[in-house]
Order: sequence, then structure tokens, then C-alpha cells
Amino acid sequence: MLEQYLYIIVGLALVLGIGIGYFVRQLVANREVQRTRKEAHKLLDDATTKYNELLRAAREEAIKVANVAEAENRERRLEIQRIEKRANQKAESLERKLEGVERRERDLENKKKDVERLTAELQEIRGKQLSKLESLSGTSSTEAKTFLFQMLKQEVEEEAARQVRVWEAQIKEEADGRVRDILATAIQRCATDVVSETTISAVPLPSDEMKGRLIGREGRNIRALEQATGVDLIIDDTPETVTVSSFDPVRREVARLALGRLILDGRIHPARIKEIVDKTKAEVEATIRSEGERAAYEAGVPGLHPELVKLLGQLKFRTSYGQNVLLHSLEVSHLAGMLASEIGVNVSAARKAGLLHDIGKAIDHQTQGPHALIGADLVKQWDRNPEVVQAVAEHHGEAETSTVMGFVVAAADAISGSRPGARRESLEHYLKRVKDLEDIAADFPGVEKAFAIQAGREVRVMVKPEKVDDLAAVRLARDISKKIEESLTYPGQIRVVVIRETTAIDYAK
Repeated sequence: MLEQYLYIIVGLALVLGIGIGYFVRQLVANREVQRTRKEAHKLLDDATTKYNELLRAAREEAIKVANVAEAENRERRLEIQRIEKRANQKAESLERKLEGVERRERDLENKKKDVERLTAELQEIRGKQLSKLESLSGTSSTEAKTFLFQMLKQEVEEEAARQVRVWEAQIKEEADGRVRDILATAIQRCATDVVSETTISAVPLPSDEMKGRLIGREGRNIRALEQATGVDLIIDDTPETVTVSSFDPVRREVARLALGRLILDGRIHPARIKEIVDKTKAEVEATIRSEGERAAYEAGVPGLHPELVKLLGQLKFRTSYGQNVLLHSLEVSHLAGMLASEIGVNVSAARKAGLLHDIGKAIDHQTQGPHALIGADLVKQWDRNPEVVQAVAEHHGEAETSTVMGFVVAAADAISGSRPGARRESLEHYLKRVKDLEDIAADFPGVEKAFAIQAGREVRVMVKPEKVDDLAAVRLARDISKKIEESLTYPGQIRVVVIRETTAIDYAK
């Protein structure tokens, strides 16, 4: 029974607890709902407030934008009105100008008609006056035009000659100054010996008895020597002297050396002659190679072909106007290199061209033609530099000078050949050159006398003043210079001076 009561009590307590819990949960739930509703109302109020504020701000911004847009529209309308006003003004101005142009065109048309009418009247008057002038002067208009044209042509030619004279003087003065500076610098930098050499062709003998031994029995010794050396030995009445004659300078040198050694040795017979000549030839060939190599080294031209070196060495025994050709070539090489450095062209090519410019003289006795062209062909075989080949061909004028290198080598060659004491000239050749200079100058019309002075370096020409005026004298000097350049070959330059003298004589009574 007690247990039943206890179960009942526990059940009632459980039911009461459940009821109380449900009530408490309902109470808590109601409070939570109320709190949530309050928060929702608060959020709604806040959102409504913010919306109203944003709406008010948007309306204010829209009002501002509308005001700005209205102001811009007003400005644009005013600008359009101003543009339309200016356009209307320009249109009115153009219309006024167009009216003025049309009015001027009408005036010009009227003036043109007046001009045509006046021109016709002037042509008629001019024709009448021309006919009257022709009848009075007895000369037709065509003849008068020809006469006036000739007078005008003469005046133009005189004025042109006068202007050309002024230009030539200015250009010559500037060019001479520049050239003098360049040449003086090159000459001062190149200090070499300029003593002339002569080809030794006479061998002295110790006695006439040696002359007989040299000839040998029935002339066998001299024939053996001539056959071995390829030269002619001239033994005449000159005491104690034998003359060596040959067109080949190398053969002449071999014969001279061999002859000297035979004289010193004293044993003169065909076998000994052949032995001495063979040794001498070997020594001369070695000398040729060493001299060619030495010249190339001194000129600063490395890498020359052995054949060119050999030909250079042969120039050791070649002379021109008494000047040793190898020394002359070496000097031209130095001068050409210095001139090239002064004017800014290839210095190494200028040195090589200067060294090889007379290489043709080594074989010019074996080949027909000018030595410059022969040398150009030789250089072309063993040197592939076309600039050097062209300069060698051009340095004496046998080929038309068209390259700067050709002018450089020609100038260096002229400097070396025209130095005082560098070259000799035979009396016959000198007299012939002087006479040719005088004859060339005397052949021109209006020349009265011509004199070659200063060893042929200057020609003074006296002209007839009634036939040659001042401007014609200038042209005459230029023409004589060109004729001398075309007709003669000479070292350096020749000065042509044309003198015109007018003497006026009167008497006081």
C-alpha cells in the first residue's frame, strides 16, 4: 500500500514537474519571441530611418545633378548661339568679299580689253617706227638684232672671263696654300740623300799589259767574258781603261765585278772567267734579294711577293737621270705615305704604291711600252690590291689619273725627282726641252717672243698688245700651260708668264 502511494506521489511529482517545465519553457519562449519582435521592430525602424536618409540624400544629389546639367545646358545653348552668330557674320563677310571679287573681275576684264586695245595700238605704232628706223638707218631689224646679240655675247664673254679670272685666282690661292703646307710637311718629315749616281761603265786597268792579257790570244779571253756575261767590252785607245756596255744593268754589274776580280786574281783564261762569272752572278742575285728585302722593310711594306722583292732589288743597279731608281722608289714610298696621312687616305697602300711605282723599269729593256703600264701589269700579277695597281699605272699619265692614290704617288714622284741635285740631265736633252718650250709658246697667235729661263722652269711670253688684251692674256697663259702638259715630259712644274705691255707716247709742243 505504501508503495502504491509512493508510486502515486512520484507520478504526481513527475506530472507536476513536466507541467512546470512546460510552463517555464512557454514563458521563456514567449519572452524570447517578445525580445525577437522588439529587435525586429528596432531593425525595421533603423532600416526605415536609413532608407529615409538615403532617399533624402539621393533626392538632394539628383537635385544637384539636375542643377549642374541645367547650367551646362545653358552654357551650351549660349555657346551654340555665339557660334551661330559668328557663322552668320562670316557668311555675311564672305558674301561681301564675293561681291567685291566679282566686281574686281569685271574691272579686270574691262582693263584687259583696254590693254589689248592699247597693245594693238602700240604694235601698230612700233611697226611704223621700226619701218621708219629701217628706212633711215638702211639696216633691217634682223641685222640689228644680230648686231646687238653679238655685242651682248661679247660683253657676256668678257664678264665671264673676268669672273673666271677672279675665281681662278681665289681657288689657286687657297689650293696653293693648302698644297704648300701639305708638301712642306711631307718634305720636312722625309730627310733622305739626294746625291745623283752615275752608271759605272768604265773599269780601270793597272797597266796596258793587263789589257793585252784581258784580250787573250786572238781575243779568246774577251770573247769568253762577253759570252759569259752577255755584255760588250769596249777596249779602245783609251789607256788603262775598259768600257762595259749593256742595256741590262744587272749584266753590266756582273761584268764589272767579274772583270775587277779577274784583274786582281791575274789568272785570266776561259775556264777561270766562267768560274768567276758564275760566282759573281750568285753574289749579285743574293745582293738583289737582300736589297729588295731591305727596301721593303725600310718602306714599311711587309708581305711582298718574292718576285716583286727580286724586281725591287734589280732597281739597285738601275738609274734614271743619274738618280738611283731603288733609292728614288724608297723616297717616293716615304713621301707618298706622309702625303696620304696628311690628306687622310690609306697610308699603307700609298707606301706600297710609292715603292712599286717604278717596278717596270726593272724589265723595261726587255718589254715594249711605258714603264708605268709595265709595272702595273707586274704588280697586278702578284698583288691583288687594285688601288695600288691603278696608282702605279697612273703616276706618269700613261693612264688617265682618276684616283686619289694616283695623284698622291704622282706628287711624291715629282717631289723626289725635282729636288735639287736629285737628277742629272744631258746637255742635248736639256737644250731640246728648252727649245721645245719656246717653240710651243711661239706657235700661239699674238705671241711676239718667247723665252725659256731658269733652266726651263719658266717660260716668259711677250705678246702684241694690239692683238691680245688683258683677258685674252689670261686665256693664253692657260692654253700654253695645257699645251706644254700635253706635249712634253718634265720633272716638277713649269711656270708660264704672259707679259702684255702698252706704251703711250705723246709730245708737248
